[in-house]
Amino acid sequence: MIDSSDESRAFPFAAAVDATDAGKRLDAWLVAQFPQFSRSHLQRAIDAGLVLVGGERRKTAYKLLVGEVVEVQSIDAPRPGPTPQAIPLSILYEDDDLVAVDKPAGMVVHPAKGHWEGTLASALAHHFGSQLSSTGGPTRPGIVHRLDRDTSGVLVVAKHDQAHDRLAAQFKDRTVEKEYWCIVHNVPDRDADVIDAPIGAHPHQRERMAIRADHTTSRPALTKYEVIERFTRFALVRALPKTGRTHQIRVHLTYAGYPILCDRLYGARAAQVTARELSSTGDDTVLLTRQALHAHRLKITQPRTGEPLEFKAPLPPDMLAVIHCLRAGNRAVR
Repeated sequence: MIDSSDESRAFPFAAAVDATDAGKRLDAWLVAQFPQFSRSHLQRAIDAGLVLVGGERRKTAYKLLVGEVVEVQSIDAPRPGPTPQAIPLSILYEDDDLVAVDKPAGMVVHPAKGHWEGTLASALAHHFGSQLSSTGGPTRPGIVHRLDRDTSGVLVVAKHDQAHDRLAAQFKDRTVEKEYWCIVHNVPDRDADVIDAPIGAHPHQRERMAIRADHTTSRPALTKYEVIERFTRFALVRALPKTGRTHQIRVHLTYAGYPILCDRLYGARAAQVTARELSSTGDDTVLLTRQALHAHRLKITQPRTGEPLEFKAPLPPDMLAVIHCLRAGNRAVR
């Protein structure tokens, strides 16, 4: 066992594994050597190839053997956490292990380039302080999963690392039930259908995803959708994604011929919509300026007790305004 009291070790660093540490996970061993870094930060260093065991790259869960030499080329200082900001939060549920919030459209979940302030993470830091999990790293305290900036709705936050790990496992194992409501262009012929098409990086546009088979970035993706209400040129749709790929619902519905209203990235339509564009009796009032996509319901298992929990976020005013306009000015299609 190496004395870990010195938190200012110089890099590159190298040490042999002794008998007391044999069988330990690589990431756990590193935590003992570098207590100034979080486990998640050290795991990212391992994944980046900055840590070698016997001269080779290893997985974070690799079990160390006596005498193996662990080399650490360097570990960057972690990024600072989000600045706490007194941003109102709509809390749907809270217990000792987690919080469910209703994220508004326009709010970025965690700090990133171009979005250092006004994030959900900043609001959480203000409301809960250090009472959030650290598993996601310093810039993502408590953040288990995410929603796109312009998608509103239910998002679950972990209060401690054990809850985070167990919640993350539910998302990974696809035992979480997710239900989104969206308003789409065109009217589906079927009352319900399934879109089963792999999603990968777009071949030309970095910020987009695309339906791609047999590509290194492609992953299986499956979305079930059901029509809630039909109008002359639009429909209110319930989307039930089984997998959780980036932009999955937006990509899948566009692929099926039903792009989401006001989706700047995938809809190939206007970035905003007025009452006149939706209804012959409307005016030039702008009703919507973001994609009409809302995470309406989320069902999970309480990470400590195993109790089923279900959270619902009501449709926000902008999407309700669109629906009311469609109902008033369009002949409903049965």
